[in-house]
Amino acid sequence: MEPGYFLGIVVLIVVLVIWRRKSKQRARKELAVPSNYIELLAQTVPYYQRLSDPEKSRFAAQVKSFLETVNIEGVRTSVEPLDRILVAAASVIPSFGFQDWKYFNLTNIILYPGAFDEEYRLDGERRPIAGMVGSGALNGQMLLSRPAVRAGFFDIHGKHNTAVHEFVHLLDKADGIVDGVPEKFLRHTQTEEWEQIVAHEIEMIDQGESDINPYGATNHGEFLAVASEYFFQQPERMKENHPDLFRMLSLIFHQQLA
Repeated sequence: MEPGYFLGIVVLIVVLVIWRRKSKQRARKELAVPSNYIELLAQTVPYYQRLSDPEKSRFAAQVKSFLETVNIEGVRTSVEPLDRILVAAASVIPSFGFQDWKYFNLTNIILYPGAFDEEYRLDGERRPIAGMVGSGALNGQMLLSRPAVRAGFFDIHGKHNTAVHEFVHLLDKADGIVDGVPEKFLRHTQTEEWEQIVAHEIEMIDQGESDINPYGATNHGEFLAVASEYFFQQPERMKENHPDLFRMLSLIFHQQLA
């Protein structure tokens, strides 16, 4: 066999392998994005419903991009098109004020049929966990309760959204640590004011004089995530009940919601 002929066969095989791999990648991306994803957004995501038409187009494009780049899988539960849309929407909602934001610290999302306190415990404490951002061996992973994800979007009068909560943790982590002080999104001169507002709001929670989820008093990182749920779910109510907190969250997320 002539050397040139042999080399040609090798090149052909390599090209075919690359083509097949890329075809599989394209197929996976197409399957990850439901064909009716814009219709599902319009039906199930109140945040999306409030946007202008140009903003809806940008939001939908970011949802599509997220689904094409982050894997979503189920453990003991199926992952339906609606679940993919709600998770992706939760990722876009807190990052929508930042142009073309990518979650560089996330590769995989795992959906559970319910709370997963049996598999994972925080600080040795056993309690139901509806969502968590992985660290250590689970770095780059996010774990979510499938029913909790749906409840966050279906309860239109509530202040809670588990998936948004966890994505806010990832935004907080963009500066290297989940500490409730998103320095990447605040000017240095605003950080001190933010910490003062957080300290005041946590004191009100501890005294039983706040409508913010008491879990927000756990630490500053959890306060940011809990307050952000409230901010995105019920912006008008937060603006009325917590005007300073609402103003600072508007600055942090670069969004004016009310």
